Amino acid sequence: MSIYKGVYILDAVIVILGPTASGKTKVSIELAKQINGEIVSADSMQIYKFMDIGTAKPDEMEREGVEHYLIDEVNPDEEFSVARYQETALGYIEKILSKGKTPIVVGGTGLYINSLLYNINYSETVSDWELRDQLKKESEEKGNEYLHKRLEDIDPEAAKRIHPNDIKRVIRAIEVYKFTNKPISYHQEISRQLPPKYRYIPIGLNIDREILYERINQRVDIMLEKGLVEEVKKLVEMGCDKNTIAMQAIGYKEILRYLRGETNLDEAVYVIKRDSRHYAKRQLTWFRRNQDIHWIDVGNCDSTEAVIENIKNYVASIGIFL
Repeated sequence: MSIYKGVYILDAVIVILGPTASGKTKVSIELAKQINGEIVSADSMQIYKFMDIGTAKPDEMEREGVEHYLIDEVNPDEEFSVARYQETALGYIEKILSKGKTPIVVGGTGLYINSLLYNINYSETVSDWELRDQLKKESEEKGNEYLHKRLEDIDPEAAKRIHPNDIKRVIRAIEVYKFTNKPISYHQEISRQLPPKYRYIPIGLNIDREILYERINQRVDIMLEKGLVEEVKKLVEMGCDKNTIAMQAIGYKEILRYLRGETNLDEAVYVIKRDSRHYAKRQLTWFRRNQDIHWIDVGNCDSTEAVIENIKNYVASIGIFL
């Protein structure tokens, strides 16, 4: 908390969000350079070490000297919950503010971002790995729709928000209900009533769907050129397999199937591009439900600098002094 003209105000945290390939990385790094900021990632895959190409993780040169946090945080076989993300991200935000700099949260993982924006307390619910394994087995044997129907019966509100194929979140919602006798939506609503410690300013990067899809296709091609297949091979040599948490990500699981001889490379690349486009669509659907986000149409900006100016003008218009 700081003082401006004798009035106490919450410390501001800029949040740059949007679908994959919308240009968040480049915009956030340039913004950080201009406003003396540092970046906290909100990407559920960039937290993993040794997974650089398939996650589009910015390398040291691309970061241009801007400090990044929550990148290369854990090994690929480690579980990294939303609760852990929230706790770790808040620690880094505090660290950045203590330096007199501006935190910039950047990413496209909606659960991570919402945990900060709405101060959702994920840590009060229990974890039951045996139940999770049982539910996962049920989904494999009876299908994703079967498990989603179980969730719909106990928590219709959560079922509306969670796609049937998002098995991890479906299982989590069922688990929370089983051990608290209350739906996960109840816990989220209760925690939302507690105001966040900081003033978050969510800014979304919007881009024409056709252009976005073309960017995604090009990005996948570039990943292959940079050595995505070799990256997955190295992960396999380290002991990672299809059951490793991080290897279930788009781009990794498809190349792993190719390396196991279950498909050819052309088919694997086709699936990566298709599923990445579907993921981007889901990201946009998630974020557009949030009325607090200020959207910037990247297509109407002729350069990264124009996007930056748009962001700075918006921030100034709501009374934030960076």
